[in-house]
Amino acid sequence: MKNHVILNSRKRALIALVHTVAFLFIAVLTGLKVVHPLESGSPLGSWAVAGIYVVVSSVLLWLTAISGSLREKLYFACCSTSAIFGLGRQLLGDSALRAAVYVRVFMLVCAVALGTIILRGSAAPEELPELAGSPSSND
Repeated sequence: MKNHVILNSRKRALIALVHTVAFLFIAVLTGLKVVHPLESGSPLGSWAVAGIYVVVSSVLLWLTAISGSLREKLYFACCSTSAIFGLGRQLLGDSALRAAVYVRVFMLVCAVALGTIILRGSAAPEELPELAGSPSSND
């Protein structure tokens, strides 16, 4: 976890990865539904979702800015990009921003891959498998 500022423990990396997988699942499910542009007469729920996207996008951009290593920055940048495209889709609708669903899913798939790499790199030395040919304690 050297040089990681936010994902600096195995527990944090695992929690982040679980959240990313959950949001990937949500992005795929919501990608199947048609989103209309946000207007003054739009339902309150649509406005609430847009507000949530604003908050989440802002927090993820902040985490991207303060993160340490390149992998960590890329991880949060992928998550931020996904949330920003979700916000754009919520504001403009599917007709104006057709690629948003695909960008969101692709960015979250990249984030899952990066999160997995970060998590695998966080293994404690006693959890790492023994190297082939190294002496074992069973001899």
